[in-house]
Amino acid sequence: MVKTVRFNNEITLGQFLKAEGIISTGGQAKWYLQDNPVLLNGEEEARRGKKLHEDDILEIEGEGKYKISYLSAR
Repeated sequence: MVKTVRFNNEITLGQFLKAEGIISTGGQAKWYLQDNPVLLNGEEEARRGKKLHEDDILEIEGEGKYKISYLSAR
């Protein structure tokens, strides 16, 4: 099941991980992404600064599947 997650403004992968409580600080993103596979639209992504766009699908092993949505895009 895909969880739709809404944000006010465009965010990065690292910001997403923190916002969803997957990591507790932004500084942990680099280490988390080195050790945990994250798929962005079916492709492996390990850049914490990667901007997430409307309707992007993130799959995070052990956490779930997320669809990105922005309030400003509606």
